[in-house]
Amino acid sequence: MPLQKFHYKNLLLGEHDVPLTCIEQIVTVNDTKRKQKVLGPNQKLKFNPTELIIYCKDFRIVRFRFDEAGPESAKKVCLAIAHYSQPTDLQLLFAFEYVGEMYHNPAKKVNTIDPRGGGSSSNASGQQTPLFETYSDWDREIKRTGASEWRVCSVNEGYMISTCLPEYFVVPSSLADQDLKLYSYSFIGRRMPLWSWNHPNGSALVRMANIKDVLQQRRIDQRICNAITRSHPQRSDVYKSDLDKYLPSIQEIQAAHIKLKQLCVNEPFEETEEKWLSSLENTHWLEYIRSFLKHSAELVYMMECKHVSVVLQEEEGRDLSCLSASLIQVMLDPYFRTIVGFQSLIQKEWVMAGYQFLDRCNHLKRSDKESPLFLMFLDCVWQLLEQYPAAFEFSEMYLTILYDSARISLFGTFLFNCPHQRVKESTEFAISKNIQLGDEKGLRFPCVWDWSLQFTSRDRLLFHNPLYIGKSAPCVQNGAVKSFKRSKKNYSSTLRGVPPALKNGIISEQEFFPRRNSLILKLKPDFLQQTESQSNSMEQYFRDWFAKPVDLHGVILPHLSGTQIKLWKLCYFRWVPEAQINHGGFITAFHKVSLLADEVDMLNRNLRQYKSNSSLQGNLCRRSILGTPLSKFLSGAKIWLSTETLANED
Repeated sequence: MPLQKFHYKNLLLGEHDVPLTCIEQIVTVNDTKRKQKVLGPNQKLKFNPTELIIYCKDFRIVRFRFDEAGPESAKKVCLAIAHYSQPTDLQLLFAFEYVGEMYHNPAKKVNTIDPRGGGSSSNASGQQTPLFETYSDWDREIKRTGASEWRVCSVNEGYMISTCLPEYFVVPSSLADQDLKLYSYSFIGRRMPLWSWNHPNGSALVRMANIKDVLQQRRIDQRICNAITRSHPQRSDVYKSDLDKYLPSIQEIQAAHIKLKQLCVNEPFEETEEKWLSSLENTHWLEYIRSFLKHSAELVYMMECKHVSVVLQEEEGRDLSCLSASLIQVMLDPYFRTIVGFQSLIQKEWVMAGYQFLDRCNHLKRSDKESPLFLMFLDCVWQLLEQYPAAFEFSEMYLTILYDSARISLFGTFLFNCPHQRVKESTEFAISKNIQLGDEKGLRFPCVWDWSLQFTSRDRLLFHNPLYIGKSAPCVQNGAVKSFKRSKKNYSSTLRGVPPALKNGIISEQEFFPRRNSLILKLKPDFLQQTESQSNSMEQYFRDWFAKPVDLHGVILPHLSGTQIKLWKLCYFRWVPEAQINHGGFITAFHKVSLLADEVDMLNRNLRQYKSNSSLQGNLCRRSILGTPLSKFLSGAKIWLSTETLANED
């Protein structure tokens, strides 16, 4: 069949291709003996499989039948896939073999690949994505945010201090390198405080691991906080948020993800339809998304309204803080709502800050540390995109493809636990393969931001959100150019009020705001250690913000009511056609009748060629299983068929 007009194609993967790192579980089945087995690496298969089922990490299920294959052939195929999809060593992943081949074959010109992505992110200005691997990238970010009292620190060059920190990062100007070396021994993983971002009012966002040295804890903590305070033009206080206390743990997020996957994948959709919403609630997935959005919005209030610097504290400082720091910056800084800005945010807060992609994504299928924090971050961003579509340059298609790209073991971006691991492992691989690295620090893997490796320039247009209003985009009204403002009619669904349909006993108006689902709902007793007046101040800030038209190039805050935190259907339901039809009635029957109608229409076209219309008319008089004549169904479907296939018949 010809491709649909808006069909996009991945240049690396065919329509039914599955990257080995995307495989989660392999199940072999023998129908006749009624046996099945989950295949692990180096396992034996004692029966001849008649079917192979591959469960993928992107919620897809791929089934293969071996009806026409010999029994030994079927067994070899199953064992081979099990073996290669569960490598015993990081250097056995596809990316290493691919890059090694590129270095050995200069004709393929690996060095012409721009790891920053160049203009391949379809940015109109051709702006490149900063990778934050160099001193200059961090220095430019300091200047962009106006963080004049902060400096780029190179004390970790060659990873001499910490192997899970980048070589360059930003610290308060008042902290000397010698002090940093001394203090580093007291932090878990020697992860010193990392600067993330500066507010125009001078408030800074900082990430910090816990201090393991109990005797030195208070002294070092005070020294760090004093340095952050001195870096603020108003010498404001520092607020510390203990993320381990207020947010779900990585284990809880993993458990919710497993339940969500079982709900979306393992059970037939039509059998769970009646209890589906309650089952979704029991996964706690949307509850955790609401927790991250809510907590981030409260910290936005601290920086925006209270003008205080915020320190995100976490045991190792490389999991929950990645997600929280990124969300806060997306809400506060419109630059991170552009394609290049968003990519630079992921580089800065995830890749270079040491998020453990290898373990959390479980690329080697043997980690007990698996947890989908990166997916939860993309889901949180999708919630904001869904609520403020004109504020984001990228589309939900872009977010979905980005999630898929983390499962392709070609890109070095999402392959390692930290930059040091990339250098160490790739250097060892280069030595074993006699690859001359020269001055390079490890092998140069393709970067995911070079989207031209996966999609044509035409397909990359789907990354762009057509509703986005750029900062320079004027709005013409009555011939006069005005800056864009959202009208009052458009924000009736904010926390200010609720549509009448929701007032029939579901949510009372009194409890809708601020008692239920508000940004300040169910605060922990010790949260922010606020007085009652401070709590009222936060409540008033959110009231005032939601009462005003949204500034698309300023702060955006999430709506958190039950109806406004949604399930990301494009990502989770791509492989369930029945679930994609809104109000489809008895969906399975509709789907089957549609397939039948397509088949009859195809037969109709073939018969026209032989001018045998009489026999066709007799068949069309038969009634379908739903009691509707197929001739009537087809005549009603002619309009749909003509519009859907118009592009193909040009």
